[in-house]
Amino acid sequence: MTPTEALVRDHTVYACVMGSRAFGLATDGSDTDRRGVFLAPTALFWRFEKPPTHIEGPAPEQFSWELERFCSLALRTNPNVLECLHSPLVEQIDGTGRELLSLRDAFLSRQAHETFVRYAESQRKKLEADVRQYGAPRWKHAMHLLRMLASCRDLLRTGHLAIDVGDDREPLLAVKRGEVPWAEVERRMTRLTAEADEAARHSPLPPEPDHARVEDFLIRARRASALEPGADDERVEFVVPGGRAG
Repeated sequence: MTPTEALVRDHTVYACVMGSRAFGLATDGSDTDRRGVFLAPTALFWRFEKPPTHIEGPAPEQFSWELERFCSLALRTNPNVLECLHSPLVEQIDGTGRELLSLRDAFLSRQAHETFVRYAESQRKKLEADVRQYGAPRWKHAMHLLRMLASCRDLLRTGHLAIDVGDDREPLLAVKRGEVPWAEVERRMTRLTAEADEAARHSPLPPEPDHARVEDFLIRARRASALEPGADDERVEFVVPGGRAG
């Protein structure tokens, strides 16, 4: 294990399973995608070489964000990051992680409409390019795009982000298997986008995330790390991508 990966091993505050297993869409061949958040020791930020903002590994299909980077992305209503906070499959959590989860509503706002739909539009263009070039889309990607659009619509309608697809499991898996004509998939995408647009106009969500509440949490987490016994003697070495060992 590299020193960088040791940050994940020793300083993870929250880890969960994402992807098809969290969405209720897993089949026998599904991978296990793991996502996590680590809190880099505050002493590491006092050096010229800063800790990494994200780390791949050490396990296959594992990806972790440093706490500040994670919060920053969530405040910008990044769909993939927001969904991590709502996974039903939590594998590891400590006190800081529990407080992070208690802030889930602070990250949610009507800005999700723009970020989710804009992301969906970019993914739809890629699927359309596949159809033009190969005669068919990547059906798995089409399935997940439908899932995300429905999740966005329901978030804007209810103010709550639910990622398990529930009763939509079989219709979505039929898309993944290529059993639904592309024209029908396009029709569903267009309908879900229109429903999300309508929901945004009457959403109970606030116009913006609660930046102040999240920043207060981050400052307290950094301060607690700095005050831990032996914090001044932190000797973790890591490699910043494109940089040198610290």
